[in-house]
Amino acid sequence: MSLKARIQEDMKSAMRSGDKERLGCIRLIMAAVKQREVDERITLDDTQLFGVLEKMGKQRRESITHFQAGGRADLVAKENAELDIINAYLPAPLGDAELDALINQAIGETGAASIKDMGKVMALIKSKAQGRADMSAVGARIKARLS
Repeated sequence: MSLKARIQEDMKSAMRSGDKERLGCIRLIMAAVKQREVDERITLDDTQLFGVLEKMGKQRRESITHFQAGGRADLVAKENAELDIINAYLPAPLGDAELDALINQAIGETGAASIKDMGKVMALIKSKAQGRADMSAVGARIKARLS
């Protein structure tokens, strides 16, 4: 079963059970997916769907930070609940050892020797680690390794 089909099935079950918070979040996910599909005139596969979910998760984490600074505990709780639902659809995150192995493999495959080759390494890793690692942290690790 594809991820998109799983999300649609979860939306139906949330409707049947009357779970309004979960249903609302899943509808937001489906709206973001549909928006990207319409904008780019494509049908998203699971990897591209992970990108959409990752972006939504990042937005929620930023909102949580801002709401905490503003003292809005009610909105922090709402964003945390949505973040939990979004994270349920993402694959398990890569551990440090797995990430280091992936970086070493990518550097070996691309023959990267300096910071100028970082783009090649990032492109290779992004396809393999989409949705499983924070790409900004991966970029920092690659930069440290190539410097």
